[in-house]
Amino acid sequence: MTSPHSTLQAPRLTIERRHAPSSSGYDAGLLLFRIVLGLTMAGHGAQKLFGWFGGGGLEGTGQFFTMSGYPSGTSMALVAGLSEMLGGLGLVSGLLTPLAGAAVVGTMINALAVKWGGGFFAPKGVEYELLLTAGAAALALTGPGRYAADRLVPALRSHRLAYGAAALALAVVLAGGVLLLRK
Repeated sequence: MTSPHSTLQAPRLTIERRHAPSSSGYDAGLLLFRIVLGLTMAGHGAQKLFGWFGGGGLEGTGQFFTMSGYPSGTSMALVAGLSEMLGGLGLVSGLLTPLAGAAVVGTMINALAVKWGGGFFAPKGVEYELLLTAGAAALALTGPGRYAADRLVPALRSHRLAYGAAALALAVVLAGGVLLLRK
């Protein structure tokens, strides 16, 4: 004998399934977000490392880091450039996403510290740097989605919030250490 309630529940389940969020939509959105954020950061890294896209290269960027109070400006420019380039490319490919996002976050924490005090909006504000930082942190926490190289790494195939949180904690500690070196 069936319950009269069972006939009422069947159409409801059909409606809920039809209007359920699309995991493919989430994955496509994460892919687009990773590509745009990752290429932006990789481009900034290329400016620092190679002088591409109107950047100062290691020498010019190193001078800027020295003027901003960092010791060994060229070494700091190399670290920042590699963090941005490799972190950005990691985000684009979805490879080691928590660490790639953390590399960007660590670099951007220092960028925020250098620009702090100029207000929120451009040209002297921090809204751009804050947006990049938040986006990279969000990707570290959410994972890259299905369209990512992490799907080929057994330990990262199923993203865990703990991986992203640990990577971000590491980024904050390392960025804080670098900031302590700044005069």
